[in-house]
Amino acid sequence: MKVNVLTLFPEMFPAVTSSILGKAAEKDILDFSFINIRDFSLDKHKKADDYPFGGGQGMVMMAQPICDALDSVNAKAHRIIYMSPRGKIIDRDIIENLAGEEEFTVLCGHYEGVDQRVIDMYDMEELSIGDYILTGGELAAMVLMDSVARMVPGVLASREAALEESVYSGLLEYPQYTRPREFRGMEVPEVLTGGNHRLVYLWQLEQSLAVTRERRPEMFEEYVKNHGDLAKDEREVLEKFLK
Repeated sequence: MKVNVLTLFPEMFPAVTSSILGKAAEKDILDFSFINIRDFSLDKHKKADDYPFGGGQGMVMMAQPICDALDSVNAKAHRIIYMSPRGKIIDRDIIENLAGEEEFTVLCGHYEGVDQRVIDMYDMEELSIGDYILTGGELAAMVLMDSVARMVPGVLASREAALEESVYSGLLEYPQYTRPREFRGMEVPEVLTGGNHRLVYLWQLEQSLAVTRERRPEMFEEYVKNHGDLAKDEREVLEKFLK
């Protein structure tokens, strides 16, 4: 998969192209291309923004540098995403759908946004990571890239490993522990050290149910509605929370 990122600040992105994603890039599973929009400015000072028509606070990113940057990667041949607070909030369906693409382009907005003609001309999909405002679209783009890349075959050990992660499993994650078994008077739950894998799994299920019901009750209700085919011992664990 190739991801083209159009940004005013390409120096921000090593944070997301290291570690697991960086290793995937080394194996040619992922290919990241970071395009500096300022490089396409016709202004001698590499200006890429201007005052908005109609007035208002802040600046707006200009159409010309963005369009020329998009054309440099033949963006119209693939999907184009604009990270925007007014966009549809990304979810598992969007992430899995994007993970099936061979290539897509992400435009990172800044200031008060981009000239609307760019969005219309290139038929961009507007996506958001939540109902809050960031200084620019770079951090939102990193979230999108990381979440999509994890679904690309070969990036993680297996697709199952990606789908078992918290939220995707339908429940929030259970508590995790590592050595030493005792630390500052607090011990690891005994069930995790006994070697009975089924009991460990049931303990993890119980903990996930508890934290999900407390913090995301709507997710808990959805899990109950969609999991009527549980094994007997799983059902017994779940019924503790339904009384």
